[in-house]
Amino acid sequence: MNYTQTLEFLFTSMPSFQNVGGDAYKPGLERISSFCHHLGNPQRNFYTVHIAGTNGKGSVSHMLASILQQAGYRTGLFTSPHLTDFRERIRVDGEMIPKQKVVNFVDKHQQKMQELDLSFFEMTAAMAFDYFDQSDVEVAIIETGLGGRLDATNIITPILSVVTNIGLEHTEFLGDTIEKVALEKAGIIKKSIPVVIGEASEQYNAVFEQRAAELNSKVIYAEKEFILNDVEHFDNFNQHFSIERTRDNRNYELDIDLLGNYQRHNIITACAAADYLAEQTPLTISRRAFREGLATVAANTGLAGRWQVIAHEPYTVCDTGHNAAGLKYVAAQLDTLECDRLYCVMGFSRDKALEEILNLLPKRAHYIFTRASIDRARAIEEIAAVAEKVGLDFETAATVKEAVERAKSLALPADAIFIGGSNFVIAEI
Repeated sequence: MNYTQTLEFLFTSMPSFQNVGGDAYKPGLERISSFCHHLGNPQRNFYTVHIAGTNGKGSVSHMLASILQQAGYRTGLFTSPHLTDFRERIRVDGEMIPKQKVVNFVDKHQQKMQELDLSFFEMTAAMAFDYFDQSDVEVAIIETGLGGRLDATNIITPILSVVTNIGLEHTEFLGDTIEKVALEKAGIIKKSIPVVIGEASEQYNAVFEQRAAELNSKVIYAEKEFILNDVEHFDNFNQHFSIERTRDNRNYELDIDLLGNYQRHNIITACAAADYLAEQTPLTISRRAFREGLATVAANTGLAGRWQVIAHEPYTVCDTGHNAAGLKYVAAQLDTLECDRLYCVMGFSRDKALEEILNLLPKRAHYIFTRASIDRARAIEEIAAVAEKVGLDFETAATVKEAVERAKSLALPADAIFIGGSNFVIAEI
């Protein structure tokens, strides 16, 4: 098979959650464990950091990978979903896995993958572990796909676990309360391995503390380790953070090449995780590597779609926030944008809490609702019905391309355009 045929096999014979949603979800570790045993358990041959959470885990994963790259370590990064290229999921030192490596892996192991009836995500995780091992990776950042306890990535034994935050999402799989979701995410905690909690909450702190106590693992609350004193947005590509480490009142003046007000939460989580890695593990991370790694996250790792400015006059920005917990921060930032008129091009997946999301959005904007060309996308008619109910000013467009063109035709130089609501909408632009 060539690369195109290989991808077709992966996406058709092994449905992906990205394309079809819950029908592709296969909880449990038996299949991935058997397959990785077949591969020689490559996931045991390098240090790992395991990252879960409802929002922010992608940004934190890329931040830590960039810091470790700057520290001189050969660094693997496994994330999902991808935006435009399957290979975005698997990177070494920021470079995507070569196409031929994807082809070779599937050619060699196709029969075993079918025999075990692997899910798309299980196959992808195993491919990442195998490629990292082949590439002599020293440390890999591994992002969970969905949940934690039964996620395919949970066969690793990391040197640190990280949970960014907890919100209600994928409730049909993870539970219908914050506590139940937290219990699933807490499933990544391993015996005697500390866990960093990015955003503490009275709703779920006890869940993590109880699970950690059972496993003799320390809970590190990031917000107790580092305090954010100031944030400055000084251009359309970077922001500056003034952060204090509480144990010794040491100040850090940090630039980061990621925008979005929500990064103030993610950078605190990344700081606490990097600090633990530097102080309590065999990894050596200098202050310079820490600072330069954060300053070059997007450049080092290829991260895209996080409050990414894509045009000026009118100011045009896109963001991959796609659930109520994440879009709450996006909506708050949209509400403060200095512009004459705000136009929002948005589409959503059908498994999201649509009414809750639309109620969060700023009423001052004019919305152009659309549908990405993917099975999981919510029908435009459904979005329109809920938008009318909550009192939004809107129109609809049949495709993402048409919606963006409509926004550009309406917007004047002093206006602003936002594009988001779904990873799939961003992927199409």
